[in-house]
Amino acid sequence: MTVPQWGVRVPARQGEEMRQALIREGALDASLKLIRNGDLLILPVLEQREGAEWCEFEAHPGREPLPRHELVGGIAIMQDDDPDGAQKLLASRPSLHTVVFAEGEVHGEYRTREFRVLAGQSTTRTQVTEHGFTFNVDLAGAYFSARLSTERQRILVHVREGEVILDMFAGVGPFAITLARIASLVVASDINPKAIELMLENIAQNRAKNVLPMLADARHLDGIIPWQFDRVVMNLPLSGTEFLPAAFRLSRPGGTIHFYSLVSVEGEHVARIQELGGTVLSERVVRSYSPGQWHAVYDVRVGE
Repeated sequence: MTVPQWGVRVPARQGEEMRQALIREGALDASLKLIRNGDLLILPVLEQREGAEWCEFEAHPGREPLPRHELVGGIAIMQDDDPDGAQKLLASRPSLHTVVFAEGEVHGEYRTREFRVLAGQSTTRTQVTEHGFTFNVDLAGAYFSARLSTERQRILVHVREGEVILDMFAGVGPFAITLARIASLVVASDINPKAIELMLENIAQNRAKNVLPMLADARHLDGIIPWQFDRVVMNLPLSGTEFLPAAFRLSRPGGTIHFYSLVSVEGEHVARIQELGGTVLSERVVRSYSPGQWHAVYDVRVGE
């Protein structure tokens, strides 16, 4: 029997890496078999995403689909308040220690979220490993998205030795610490004291000696920091637009801004970026967010 589902094509040599990334996101549909097509694999995913196509997959015989969830280290975040499903999920992977239900969306200037434990240990703290880095995370204390693992690697490819980078909304430091592998210096700012506390742990744990943490309101960074940056990362999807003028002032002429935002139409922020003197190099869908809304990233070149 075949089952229709979204699928993502990937070269076979990268198949396991992509499979593990999708598992970390909670995006892989583990009830379906992957498709092998020559040197390509098609991996089944639970929702539409950039590059996905509608395919016919074979079901794994006797394998019951697990409840929809996102994995963050040893914690599974369920999309439904389902205690029975949480117990089934907890038993599905030895690496899981907690299953939670998110009782609201990310909110407030600290970008926090409320969770209720449905199964396992009573904690929202875990460790996340991605691409050779290990991050301490507290889901209720500071923002972290495992779904941006691929984005961190995408930007890393474009970083050149000697770059000075600003992460305006750094959270626990995953972008900053990843990019510090090549950059000369990364300034990692956040307004949330808990985020900075976890970031300090992660800087030490990953031996990232060229990351400078800064507890600050991004609105005032251009009055605090006396220099301009080669690259600015703006991962504040819900309200990042209001910080775009500050990001431009903090960028050197010819520098790059990676601006993440929730959008409901293609090109939603292009006019504002052009008003500020920027050129949109690309606009990409990172993931779907809700019906009619998606998480996008604009790669922007700052005017000379």
